[in-house]
Amino acid sequence: MTQAMTETKPKLVTKFADKYGVDPRKMLDTLTATAFRQGNNQEISNEQMMALLIVADQYNLNPFTKEIYAFPDKNKGIVPIVGVDGWSRLINANPAFDGMSFHASDEEEKIDEHHKRCPSWITCRMHRKDRSHPIEVTEYLDEAYRAPFTKNGQVYMGPWQTHTKRFLRHKTMIQCARLAFGFAGIYDQDEAERIIEADVARSAPERPSQPPQAIASRTLDDEQQAELRDLIERAGESEDNLLAQIGVESIADIPFNRFPLITDRLQAQIEEEAQEA
Repeated sequence: MTQAMTETKPKLVTKFADKYGVDPRKMLDTLTATAFRQGNNQEISNEQMMALLIVADQYNLNPFTKEIYAFPDKNKGIVPIVGVDGWSRLINANPAFDGMSFHASDEEEKIDEHHKRCPSWITCRMHRKDRSHPIEVTEYLDEAYRAPFTKNGQVYMGPWQTHTKRFLRHKTMIQCARLAFGFAGIYDQDEAERIIEADVARSAPERPSQPPQAIASRTLDDEQQAELRDLIERAGESEDNLLAQIGVESIADIPFNRFPLITDRLQAQIEEEAQEA
């Protein structure tokens, strides 16, 4: 353990351990396994763990329930990721928050043939008790949309294809929250994956023959496989169809860094079906 982590432990590590009722000696190992999305069996340094804890503490987010997690970046830092539920809690927990509303374009469009028709733009308006005018942000589909992953001519659908309207709405809410409350240094998963992909693309000339999956060669452990099978069953999803979309033959072959995206998508399906019921 480095000196930095040793000096931080009494104030931060122990604080987290006490807050969530976790043994301090086991907490760091647990967070390394659950709160980081790393490929190629990448080792997580104490400095990266400390950075995640600092951000989690700053925003009072729970890393054990995946309100916040992180991708390691190529500079040995981290890209902190906050899930949609985490963003919603940050917004609602702010004492100045006084409601928000959405307005969508009457015109719908399709960027490509793979996604559902979606409003051309969605506007989020947030009200603060201490401001006379609301904060308003508009996100446009043609700027936010993310094309599906392709390999060998095969197209694999993602959440931008299956839940296009919802993802544009989430994107708008998050960007508006940033302006309304000054949230900085945290990202949604879509943003984080684009950051990581950009890092990989910039490094591509050094590894011209490396396939995209090389950045995610680490696969799921037994616990993650069991969690995923449970979500698949609860969502009423076809396991074969899901595996075909991802481009693997079995759950054991799913890349580790795609696990949170898949679980978020399945959880969204479960919640949507529950609301409809």
